[in-house]
Amino acid sequence: MDTLKSEIAAVAARMVVEEGLDYGPAKRRAVKQLGLPGRTALPGNDEIEDAVVEYIALFCSETQPGELLALRRLAVVWMERMAAFRPHLGGAVWHGTATRLSDIYLQLFCDDCKSAEIALIDHQVDYVPRTVTGFNGDSVEALSVHAFCADLNEEVGVHLLIYDLDDVRGALKPDVKGRTPRGDLVAVRRLLHDPQS
Repeated sequence: MDTLKSEIAAVAARMVVEEGLDYGPAKRRAVKQLGLPGRTALPGNDEIEDAVVEYIALFCSETQPGELLALRRLAVVWMERMAAFRPHLGGAVWHGTATRLSDIYLQLFCDDCKSAEIALIDHQVDYVPRTVTGFNGDSVEALSVHAFCADLNEEVGVHLLIYDLDDVRGALKPDVKGRTPRGDLVAVRRLLHDPQS
């Protein structure tokens, strides 16, 4: 069973890196591509992330660090723009597994859930509102924008997930690997100067 999960994780990791898929869709497509039954036990997200790290080390070690740096720089730009809403960077860009196909996920912690949307309207930023699953498993509003990344010379998806101000405490609890699951602007700037910190 573990060998099968490892095989699914390896195929899913390739899809995450090469096609920019999220973990869930990549796992389901990997099962289908491997010709396995739909009810096959899937690897956890941590196993997918480990496989992504291995894939990047094998196939993308020369390009991925520059792509990650470009995405982190763009994240800082958006964190500065949305500074009033206590932005925190999460996901692959925070954890260091992002490639040029990865989107940027910023969690905003607001006194008023509509204030971030009003800020985008005031700055004439086009966005698409949607509902996504947040870090605590509940549905949260997300405002998705396309931002031009000069370093990559292409558009990148930036997703602003809206949380109540009180949610910030739960946002900083360590994940199952003992890591900080997201970082504020100071932490992301630190990563720009010292990626190993």
